[in-house]
Amino acid sequence: MTDRGREITVWDRSVWKSGGEFELDGQRFQVRSNAWGNKYTMVDDAGTMVATADRVGRKRWTVEAAGQTYHFRRKSFWGEEELILGDTRVGSVRKTSFWRGDVAIELPGLATALQLFVFGVVIGMWHTQAAAAGS
Repeated sequence: MTDRGREITVWDRSVWKSGGEFELDGQRFQVRSNAWGNKYTMVDDAGTMVATADRVGRKRWTVEAAGQTYHFRRKSFWGEEELILGDTRVGSVRKTSFWRGDVAIELPGLATALQLFVFGVVIGMWHTQAAAAGS
């Protein structure tokens, strides 16, 4: 994963159902989902809960971290999730290339680790949706 052309971390996709790990500024984080893929958690090295996501896969879903709740909505089924404030789009996670799988994350105001958590949640959601469509 890069930020303005500089590599900041590598997303290590889990062999477990949905989730992964990444290291940022010397700290390791784990992202995991429940069995249904509708709830996600992020913990740090010490096992401390850093963030949660709920109602993942629905039209509207939320992320909670550091006492804040962030609201997201699906703009399109296969490629864009929007961060919203009220009814206004203030950021997004979106596919920039269908064929290469490139993703752009624009989530102003969210700490980098939280942006990476949202990325992991969205990637997990997209994989679950793709698997469901293929069956």
